[in-house]
Amino acid sequence: MEQTLTAWLLPALTLVAGVAIGFLIARLAPNAAPGRTQRQLDDMQARFDAYQSEVVTHFNTTANLVKKLTQNYQDVQEHLSEGANRLALDELTRQRLLAALHADEGSVKRERISTPKNDEMPKDYAPKSADVPGMLDENYGLKSKR
Repeated sequence: MEQTLTAWLLPALTLVAGVAIGFLIARLAPNAAPGRTQRQLDDMQARFDAYQSEVVTHFNTTANLVKKLTQNYQDVQEHLSEGANRLALDELTRQRLLAALHADEGSVKRERISTPKNDEMPKDYAPKSADVPGMLDENYGLKSKR
C-alpha cells in the first residue's frame, strides 16, 4: 500500500509544483503579463491626451495672434487716415489720399477677362506659305546644296 501511495503522491506533487512554477513564470515574465499591455495602453492614452491639449493650445494661440494682427491692421489704417487728414496740404490731396486708403478695404473692382472676338478654332500647326516645305516633306530641315 505504501508503494501505491508513493506512486500516486509523487506525480500529484510534481503536478502541483509544475502548476505553481508555471503560474509564477507567467506572472513574472515581462512579455506575457497582462499588466504590460495595460501600461502600454495607459501610456498611449496619456500621449494622446497630451497631443489633444497641445492642439487646443496651438489653435488658441493662433486665434489670439490673428486677433492681434487684425487690430494692428486697423491701427495702421487709422494712423494713415489721421496722417492724411493732418499732413495733406489742400482738400483735394486729402480727399485723394483718403479715397486711396478706403479703396483697399474691399471695394476694389477687378477687370474681367473678355471672351475672344474670333470664334475660329485654334490651329494645331503653324501656318506656312505655299513655297516653303512642310514638316512631313523629305527635305524639311536639310540645307540645300547650291
